[in-house]
Amino acid sequence: MAEEQGPSTEENDPKKSSKLKLIIIVVLALIIGGGGATAAFLFIGGDDSAEETAPAEPVKAEAIYTKVRTMGGKPMFVVTLQSDDQRSHYMQLYVEAKTRDQKVADALTLHMPLIVSRLNNLFSAQNFRVLQSLEGKRSLQNDATELVREIMQEKIGNPGVETILFTNMVMQ
Repeated sequence: MAEEQGPSTEENDPKKSSKLKLIIIVVLALIIGGGGATAAFLFIGGDDSAEETAPAEPVKAEAIYTKVRTMGGKPMFVVTLQSDDQRSHYMQLYVEAKTRDQKVADALTLHMPLIVSRLNNLFSAQNFRVLQSLEGKRSLQNDATELVREIMQEKIGNPGVETILFTNMVMQ
């Protein structure tokens, strides 16, 4: 039996090695071919079809923030809030206007006394209890944004202000 296995293993070694070489060559060819096709798709042809179907997003200009300051140059509003409990409650509020147009930012600075006056009226008419909730603060922010947009529309014909931001708010 030992003699039968000896000659058969000698005959199978060249066959096994040639089959192994063939398998290795085929696998390498598939890897190289697949990698080349992937690279060609990604770098040459893949991006063109995606750009044609996807709408181009407009590039937004950089945001410009204008601090809303009172006549004395103070950077904050301090108002007495209305309250149901007959106690005095106060609110200190730092306000900034966000726009992406330099003309609007210049108009905000030019019309600052009017903006401050109207915002003071809006802020002092608020109820302390309502402003304690997140919804009340968001509502006040939306009202302030709309108020400043109306002023800008009236003065320069362009609302231009994206939003009014409360950068600091303290109530007591």
